[in-house]
Amino acid sequence: MTTLLVVAKEPVPGRVKTRLCPPFSPAQAALLAEAALADTLAVVAGLPAERRVLVLDGTARDWLPAGFDVVPQGAGPLDERLAAAFSLSAGPALLVGMDTPQLSAALLAPALAPRAWHEHDAWFGPAADGGFWALGLAVPDPELLRGVPMSTPETGAVQRRRLVDAGLRVGDLPTLRDVDTAADARLVARDAAGSRFAALYARLAPASTGPDRAGGRRPRPGDGPSPAGPR
Repeated sequence: MTTLLVVAKEPVPGRVKTRLCPPFSPAQAALLAEAALADTLAVVAGLPAERRVLVLDGTARDWLPAGFDVVPQGAGPLDERLAAAFSLSAGPALLVGMDTPQLSAALLAPALAPRAWHEHDAWFGPAADGGFWALGLAVPDPELLRGVPMSTPETGAVQRRRLVDAGLRVGDLPTLRDVDTAADARLVARDAAGSRFAALYARLAPASTGPDRAGGRRPRPGDGPSPAGPR
């Protein structure tokens, strides 16, 4: 069976989700991060796994459900820390982050199916911002992550190319949106109906951003589409 890895940062005001500020306060941003993490951990806790590991920068609090081993994140830049996370497993491993509270068992089902590793050597979940939200390796090799430029619009493409160039058969998971900005939070809350994140966003957003468009005015009749461009 697969080892499930969740890479996360303790939701402390001023240390997480700083791009939500403004319109949210640092304390509100931390609460949203905590809700997203709790949603993620709840999903992972219900999935079949050899082992569930929270690879944490910080201290676990009451948002951590039972059934997880907690391991401190390694030192260095993000590529090194992700590489170190994969070194925790000798067999198949699937890694997710804490920024996609819309995560569900159905989204991860292809990578956890009985024959998931018979036809694929890796699983890749691209993020809408050009990164990735999930990465699975049948044989965890930290070198597949080291040196990949992180937090850029090309991160996901570079990482997937690294897998293909290594001769791995890559299975693709659906594209998801990370919660980075207030606009992301609004869209993810819409897609994660019934989640802790969506419920909290609904309570916080009217006071901070307006219930319809986080960080912007309500649309008016006659408004055209907003111009698109890189984030």
